[in-house]
Amino acid sequence: MRSISNTLEKTLNLDQLKSFGLVIETGSFSAAADRLGLTQPAISLQVRQLERRLAVRLIERVGKRARATPAGMELLRHAHHIETAVDNAIDALADHASGVTGRVRMGTGATACLHFLPAVLRALREEFPALGIVVSTGNTEDHVRRVEENSIDLALVTLPAAGRSLSVTPVLDDEFVAIGRSDLAPLKARVTPADLGGLPLVLFEPAANTRKLVDRWFATEGLQPQPVMELGSVEAMKEMVAAGLGYGIVPRMAMAGRGAHPDLKISRLAPRMHRTLAVVIRRDKPVNKALRVVLDAIAAAGKKAGAVTRAR
Repeated sequence: MRSISNTLEKTLNLDQLKSFGLVIETGSFSAAADRLGLTQPAISLQVRQLERRLAVRLIERVGKRARATPAGMELLRHAHHIETAVDNAIDALADHASGVTGRVRMGTGATACLHFLPAVLRALREEFPALGIVVSTGNTEDHVRRVEENSIDLALVTLPAAGRSLSVTPVLDDEFVAIGRSDLAPLKARVTPADLGGLPLVLFEPAANTRKLVDRWFATEGLQPQPVMELGSVEAMKEMVAAGLGYGIVPRMAMAGRGAHPDLKISRLAPRMHRTLAVVIRRDKPVNKALRVVLDAIAAAGKKAGAVTRAR
């Protein structure tokens, strides 16, 4: 009985561990309390209980900021793996529940999040109200790394996306178009790199895979674009172009449906330029009911969008 008691005394409390991690992440007990919707005394108590349980000091103050002690740093190195293991256990048990339940963590780009995913997520919410989907935005490289680390379950990203541990499934071929104000030297119906090369350009930021595709398109005629603005948001790009500050190259999906802008005119690109959106998951990822319905919904939406594009 004594050995069982010792084991229980050393068992980690996940709420205490999460509170400790947030204190270190935010640098303060009050900020961690705000993030968790708790009071500062409650967070302080959880950290003290964790320190007593482990018989080590985990946090020290450096100036006004809370920082991890060497023992705290060692615990943080294990905390991520503990959280991932718990998430995987919960996901595995979701298959044994009736209906589709659980949580799916997804990463994607801002354009797909705005113009592709909303209808997918709405349909999933209506059909599977017990299914939780957590979406974060960022660039392809960051999301691929997070998939490899298993901190997200899947990513919907612009190719290329490489990794020996990854399974990559193309979902949608998305054409790029040039945009400009219809009343300010409107572009031709079809434009080449040479047509745009001498104009003020509003382009994606250099780190984005979409920007790399744009640069390669200009390089087909030996040109290198010199943008007047480099932005991370396609909606910001559209507004800058609508303000008459330049011309842009954006994914067609950003100009379709609710994304259409009354002041902007679309021109096709010659040669054609497109990107491929793909789903990336780990090859060894257990595909439970929750993840399967999300993957199927994205694939169906991509097939539908592709059919609409081919019909234009």
